[in-house]
Amino acid sequence: MRVTVCDVGPRDGLQNEATHLARGVRAELVSSLARCGLPRVEAVSFVDPRRVPQMGGAEEVVAAAEVVPGATYSGLVLNEKGYERLLGAGLEEAHIAFACTETFNRRNQNASVEESIQAAARITRRARVDGVRTTVTIAAAFGCPFEGEVDPARVLDIANRVVAEGTDELLLADTIGVGVPGEVRRLVGEALRFGVPVGVHLHDTRHTAVANAFAALEAGATVFDAAVGGIGGCPFAPRATGNVCTEDLLYAFHREGVETGIDLDALIEVAEWLSTQLGRTLPGRVYRAGNWPRKSE
Repeated sequence: MRVTVCDVGPRDGLQNEATHLARGVRAELVSSLARCGLPRVEAVSFVDPRRVPQMGGAEEVVAAAEVVPGATYSGLVLNEKGYERLLGAGLEEAHIAFACTETFNRRNQNASVEESIQAAARITRRARVDGVRTTVTIAAAFGCPFEGEVDPARVLDIANRVVAEGTDELLLADTIGVGVPGEVRRLVGEALRFGVPVGVHLHDTRHTAVANAFAALEAGATVFDAAVGGIGGCPFAPRATGNVCTEDLLYAFHREGVETGIDLDALIEVAEWLSTQLGRTLPGRVYRAGNWPRKSE
């Protein structure tokens, strides 16, 4: 079995860091991840830098990143203005994300859920004409920090609508890390009926992310977002901690015979480097413990 892993560390990871990395360092992070064999890297976010200053200078980061054969760089866009910037930067993959609950979406994007659905539809239609691949991520699909439990029927209704507009891929996000394997398995399984690849974007707030990833895999998910070192979170969601750690996820997948095409040992070195750049120990476990069995053993 083979799956696709997208490292979102340069975007979803760094956006929640108190340390603001220089644009050249961010570009080196993107390039380093691609050199490890990651087929997809979410490199930047085309959002207002006044709201998310860590993501300023997206165009400069893209321009400075190394072109690595086999790797695709993407950018997050929330509206058509962001999509225009993505086109101008020369990226060929757009990630569109919005929350499925009103309170969270208004705090995060200053828009209603319906407004975000319509914006996603417009971007998707334009992207198909422009030859740009799109992924729509439904945030807070397993729980909202402001409204609590989320009805799966609500998530599936939104998913059906965005897929009908022609998105290439659908991701279900556990933005605040409250999901458990049974919920993930059921929601992924239901979403697959819409006919596009389904993936998950998991946060490890309550230490369930790797278990949830396996539940998603069992249900038929083929795309997994993760962040190098387990960095990240959402600046607009209280107590939302980091994404599932890419190295931790890869270690578990590889030991279970799930192929990714990624060099875990090389990725561990990137996590170690990033730790020095951020000046702290990162949440990930495998980069500290090391791969196993070690090559020298």
